[in-house]
Amino acid sequence: MPEGDACRKGRAVMAEELWRKDASTLATMIRARDVSSAEVVEAHLARIDAVNPALNAVVRVLAEPARESAAAADRALAAGEKVGPLHGVPFTVKENVDLAGTPTTWGVPALAEAVAPIDAPIVARLRAAGAIPIGRTNLPDMALRVHTDSSLHGLTRNPWRADRTTGGSSGGEAVALATGMSPLGLGNDLGGSLRNPAHCCGISALKPTTNRLPMATVIPPEDPTLAAQLMSVDGPMARRVADLRLALALMAGPDPRDPFCVPAPLEQPEQPGAGPLRVALVAEPPGGPTDPGIAAAVRLAGAHLAAAGYEVVEVTPPAYEQAVDCWGRTLITDLRAMMPVLTQIMGADAVTFLSHAESAYPTLDTAAIAMMYVERHGIARAWSAFMAEHPIVVSPVWTQPAFEVGFDVASPDAPMATLSLMRPVLPANLLGLPSAVVPCGMADGMPVGVQCIGRRFREDQCLAAAEAIERATGGTTPIDPTW
Repeated sequence: MPEGDACRKGRAVMAEELWRKDASTLATMIRARDVSSAEVVEAHLARIDAVNPALNAVVRVLAEPARESAAAADRALAAGEKVGPLHGVPFTVKENVDLAGTPTTWGVPALAEAVAPIDAPIVARLRAAGAIPIGRTNLPDMALRVHTDSSLHGLTRNPWRADRTTGGSSGGEAVALATGMSPLGLGNDLGGSLRNPAHCCGISALKPTTNRLPMATVIPPEDPTLAAQLMSVDGPMARRVADLRLALALMAGPDPRDPFCVPAPLEQPEQPGAGPLRVALVAEPPGGPTDPGIAAAVRLAGAHLAAAGYEVVEVTPPAYEQAVDCWGRTLITDLRAMMPVLTQIMGADAVTFLSHAESAYPTLDTAAIAMMYVERHGIARAWSAFMAEHPIVVSPVWTQPAFEVGFDVASPDAPMATLSLMRPVLPANLLGLPSAVVPCGMADGMPVGVQCIGRRFREDQCLAAAEAIERATGGTTPIDPTW
């Protein structure tokens, strides 16, 4: 083979290998000068070109700015400048997180030109660590559906099966990660929106403790409702738990734009002689049926944790169904007040989902709303006592595999059926608890995510448990679309 042909073949092989690698590995390779940031960015841009047309996960490709940033990153490294932990590594950003110079659309035409002049704090911190934005990813209208179909950008397809949901609302991010278009992504979670698509697409995600990461936007409304203040968080998504840990460390901590973000330590020493951590395994969460394949995957995760030295017991935290119901009343109370605006800017299916969900919850008067927050505190107190003895709660993300496209709006009862299958994610939102998701097995030909819920500000324990499961199972992504 001529030398030039061999060189080109070698570069092509390297490009394919690069989009398969995780963010931490890419950062190490770039710092070691084994590969350039330009090569890493080009490999991911080529992967977007190859698979995104069939998937519609990345809705805005930032090719030229990414190339310019990669070239600058390579020059800085060649000049011997100090570089950050993610120097030259690309990442993607859900389109409801501000990325300077691009619109924060929330998936709706009304905000198609809502260009943010500055970055959200978490984006700014990843940039400061050397990471390079490469694309914006799809979400459902106003992030208020657990299926990613935007009235602005259209449907995002699941790479495992085109007829199954990607989950939501961070579905574009999950698909981009699962197929190698991005090694690291940013999303958010009010009702499982980081964890739902991680389950459906076979990747990892971290819902941090409320007020661990700063949240801020310059796109009105800048100030969230009370339910969002208490329950919504930004967080990282990736294919490996190590990347979640790294991103968390880079993004955590106070910012003047978020009045409630706290400077909590990322790790806390264990008490001497405390013994193995006890895990509460909830393989079949109360409140509805659980697919046998899902339950088996959760019990497999429990077996992996037991083999890693954890003490695993099958027991359910107190007030589980009450926590799920309280989450619904808390969120719907706020959304009901916003419905006149939401119904004007959201698409038909999104409005259908939200309207049917709203109708399932009673309208509360002032006294009932006040008592609902008293109830929330009582649930939190009961869980806090339980988790003093069981610091990790391991459960499914969903009690069913990813549902068929259209299931969530197929009938007036469908939204509540959807909320029932995703009930395991909701207590962590209601109570502000951290939760790490990792894939563990398959059911009905689809990946199964298990979540490790921890005590407030103990993301270190959540991630350690998730990593123990990951070590035992390995990863199944990135993948080519299998249809």
